[in-house]
Amino acid sequence: MLPIRAFAVVALLVIPFSVGGMGCADPPASEGEAAGDSIAATAPGTDVYLASLHTTNGSLRVGTPQPRTSHPGYDNQPAFLDDGSGLIWTSIRDGQADVYRASGSGQATRLTATPESEFSPTPRPDGRMTLVRVEADGRQRLWRYEMDGTPLNPVFPTIDSVGYHAWLDSTHVALFILGSPPTLRVVDVTTGADTVVAARIGRSLQPVPGRAAVSFVQVGPDSSTAIHQLDGGSLRTRPLVQTPGEGTGDFHAWTPGGHLLMAVSNTLQAWHPEADGWHVVADLDTMTVSRLAVSPSGTRLAFVVDE
Repeated sequence: MLPIRAFAVVALLVIPFSVGGMGCADPPASEGEAAGDSIAATAPGTDVYLASLHTTNGSLRVGTPQPRTSHPGYDNQPAFLDDGSGLIWTSIRDGQADVYRASGSGQATRLTATPESEFSPTPRPDGRMTLVRVEADGRQRLWRYEMDGTPLNPVFPTIDSVGYHAWLDSTHVALFILGSPPTLRVVDVTTGADTVVAARIGRSLQPVPGRAAVSFVQVGPDSSTAIHQLDGGSLRTRPLVQTPGEGTGDFHAWTPGGHLLMAVSNTLQAWHPEADGWHVVADLDTMTVSRLAVSPSGTRLAFVVDE
């Protein structure tokens, strides 16, 4: 377990910007790599941590993190429930990936119990969730599940190789499709219309607060990386900001107030469209942080730490 006592908190001066939003998370696959049982067998050890998140006098502050999971192995892909009542995530135990849930500081409860592995649990406003299911024949499809873990049906029966996903609205979903290069596609649930909107993208797809839009990392021809936004209405993409520092990665998350968070080296940094560049929010000390998720209220931060 990583130490938490050395997590120093730093204030970030920002201009308040109030919009609503939600977050989501995604499965453990790298470019061109499947999120299937082969990954489950070799996934690195990770844990989910929680910290308070506050905006006081125009400053964003992160509290001292506490471990939410302590199971040896892979606990990852945290997502807050829409009503703020708890957290769901993916846990790999004995080579099997399942979705777990906990409310407050309560004990974790296993939700899914199928022979298949499930990744990328994403709560939906209808009280259900969507996730990537690795099926017996190796297909990776987006599925609907009841929140109690009961599988319902594939969202798109014919679309395979789904690695990650984020909902633009109730009928349109952005999909990261595995391949060389990986592509970003938007699919209409009602009509089946399937549009490729970008290629050479990062793994983190995040709903943008207050908009029918999704953000992602676009990898440039020179391997530079920038956060781009996909507009759900026009299906056009545009750059928002370069990622901070070298080797930043692609994991990011939005607060309801419109701040974009990324873990960079040993710091957590934030950017706001009305602020000047990236600013340090917290010192991560020895923690190696990847995925991030912010609660719907904007008062809690979940993040994944290497064991």
